[in-house]
Amino acid sequence: MYADKENVNILTALLVEHGIHHAVVCPGSRNAPIVHNLNETPAISCHPVTDERSAGFYALGMALATGEPVVVCVTSGTALLNLVPAVAEAFYQQVPLVVVSADRPKRWIGQLDGQTLPQDDALQAWVRKAVALPLYVDKEEERWYCNRLVNEALMETGGRNKWDSNAVKGPVHINVPIDEPLFSFTSPQLPEERVIRKHAGTQEGDYRLLAEMMGKAERLMVVVGQNEAVGQWESFVRKPESLLGRAVIVAESLACLPTGPVPVEEALSLIGDDKRYRPDTIVYFGGTLVSKRLKRFLRKVSENALVCMVCPDGMVRDVTMHLDHLFTGNLESFLHYLEKNDHSDSSDYSGLSDSSDYALPSPPKSLAFSFLWRETFQKVRDMADEYLPVYSQMAVVEYFEQQLEDMEYGFDVHYANSAAVRLANIHAWHPVWCNRGVNGIEGSLSTAAGFSVVSDNMVFCVIGDLSFFYDQNALWNQNLRGNLRILLLNNGKGGIFLSLPGLEQSGARDKLVMGQHQATARGICEQNDVGYLKAVNMEEAKMGIVALLVEERQRPLLLEVFTDADDDAKALADYFNLFARKRT
Repeated sequence: MYADKENVNILTALLVEHGIHHAVVCPGSRNAPIVHNLNETPAISCHPVTDERSAGFYALGMALATGEPVVVCVTSGTALLNLVPAVAEAFYQQVPLVVVSADRPKRWIGQLDGQTLPQDDALQAWVRKAVALPLYVDKEEERWYCNRLVNEALMETGGRNKWDSNAVKGPVHINVPIDEPLFSFTSPQLPEERVIRKHAGTQEGDYRLLAEMMGKAERLMVVVGQNEAVGQWESFVRKPESLLGRAVIVAESLACLPTGPVPVEEALSLIGDDKRYRPDTIVYFGGTLVSKRLKRFLRKVSENALVCMVCPDGMVRDVTMHLDHLFTGNLESFLHYLEKNDHSDSSDYSGLSDSSDYALPSPPKSLAFSFLWRETFQKVRDMADEYLPVYSQMAVVEYFEQQLEDMEYGFDVHYANSAAVRLANIHAWHPVWCNRGVNGIEGSLSTAAGFSVVSDNMVFCVIGDLSFFYDQNALWNQNLRGNLRILLLNNGKGGIFLSLPGLEQSGARDKLVMGQHQATARGICEQNDVGYLKAVNMEEAKMGIVALLVEERQRPLLLEVFTDADDDAKALADYFNLFARKRT
């Protein structure tokens, strides 16, 4: 029987799954549930050492002899600090140690409770990774968090295994808070835990494995988050026999793909819970996604799918909450790999010259899933073309993007966070710049302004009122030129908060939460020698947008469009309800 502490059981199960065979254990009461579990599992041999300072070096010697990670487990308090010399030695020798320390609940730190001190980062300078597990794991999200933290730590040991043969080795620290009662051992078995495999060997070999996984998929989905522009993309996605040609490509405007974004959020509103659209393999490239609906979909469908992520720094970013394989790299380097290595399907694709031909009566099995999604995307586009929003921010951005298509000069478009970038996901047909790494409202205008100073292109910034007024000092700069154009969407408040169910019940919503105001940009523009245009209806907005696009100026030009926040919210809600009402 195992301990009844679920964080301890998750830890034990993953130690086994990551190939731990030896543990040096020190006496103590707080770590007793951990030591009990280590002793119970047949996969791990326990070696008792009383002196923690000596125990650390015992574990170091075992790791040197075996070439594998070795656990050293101590109780709470100063016991952990006694490991510093051995952990420091392991760090500089690059030896894989796994320090597991029991801890008291954080509420007792500094309260004169015995063997209690801040332990989470006590070894920070000498470990490759330090994690503190949650005290209670009684909810699904907490279980995922605990699982992810243990996986992250154990991957960073770089221990000897077929997945991570060339990784840098070193010690890690896993701190485990345990509440009383300590000595209840009632769990009949360890839980089955997801193992994240990190691939940090030669990129050629890793990409070969990734390509093989993709090639075996019958329902392959490739998700591209925020990303730098890549070349050669179309030559791969237009070939139905290629890996990407057989995949469903899910990309927002921030993905910066040459083929542009797909209307995935609208498609998800249309298909509802139709199981035909669920992938069996998901490969995620790049950074963040804007759409919450898309993230919810991925988290729901990925539970029974193989999930791979490719990111430049090899850090775990488990967007789907079901990550299986982590690859170090990026989309462009993977495309270069595909260019040099043929992973084409051997099926007969005669008569199908372009993967956009949805009329194929009986597509090969590997393409049927892709066709299903692409037909849905086309249906969504047809429905969206028929939607005419009332005068609103949505209508203004739609017109701006439509007119931008006719411009023959080079341009870059920056969208600010919040409502603006969500409108970009609907209407932008080109790569979009956005401060989406952390998703703050500050600095969007300054980023676009700085971009314009060193660019010969026209630089547009589409921005909401709170973001603009927060960052108005971006215009206090004599280096700005006429290539900076600003479309300011002013509805007198943070209108996106109108879409949050339940917030309407709060009397603090409009004035305090939404930042309601009566500010205008006219004075800011006058004092900073920025051209100013104003629009209060669609006719004025259209004229202002044309001026924004074609007028020649020596200094920046700003169009401030005033709309009603309720109309803005209604236009967006009606748009997505259009698809929800016509679900397949």
